Amino acid sequence: MYVSAILPKLLAITITGDTSITFSGCITQIFIFVFCIDTEFLLLTSMAYDRYVAICIPLHYPLIMSKTVCALFITVSWYGGILNAFALSLISSDLTFCNKQEINNFFCDVIILLKLSCSDITYIINLFTLVEGTVFGLLPFILIMISYIYIIATILKIRSSSGRLKTFSSCSSHLTVVVLFYRTSSSLNMKSKSEHSLEIDKLLSIIYTGMVPMVNPPVYSLRNKEVLKAMKSFLKQN
Repeated sequence: MYVSAILPKLLAITITGDTSITFSGCITQIFIFVFCIDTEFLLLTSMAYDRYVAICIPLHYPLIMSKTVCALFITVSWYGGILNAFALSLISSDLTFCNKQEINNFFCDVIILLKLSCSDITYIINLFTLVEGTVFGLLPFILIMISYIYIIATILKIRSSSGRLKTFSSCSSHLTVVVLFYRTSSSLNMKSKSEHSLEIDKLLSIIYTGMVPMVNPPVYSLRNKEVLKAMKSFLKQN
């Protein structure tokens, strides 16, 4: 969804040279982008809890991580992302601009829009994004870190090195995506927005919106035994 929201417009700009975007198109980009980020944060947190239960209390895993609990995690993640994105998009749609403005990025960034706006409600959006960053960014990160502290402590108690390696490999896919996602998002959102940093922001945005979603499928699918078996069969045939 990151790719569908942002990269097609970037390709259109590259091919046609038309760098304009309608205000409604800009708000749509903001909605989908924020929705994807928030949902990803919540899903990664849910998966961290899943790995914690599987490694730290494996005997209770079928009872704790039931289908009902999994469905609840998914519902909260998706609806939480939708509601927050809708609220931010609704507030942003009331922004006014004194004249034709230029967004120095390849997609609509809320922070840049706030700097371009001459509206009186910018402080409300700044406060909203601060609360949003805490609830959907910082808090999930803390919960993920707590989960992995317990996971690592449990793994270190395993006597055999092969057992430790096998146990840790069960959460390696999730940990890889967490590092990629949080590293790029924190670099993009937690540094100063000076003019000198805009070019770096664009590079980080490309990694954030393009490379991380592209890495997700192979990272997770390579943990699937059926996928590995199919790959080995394909390589033998060629």
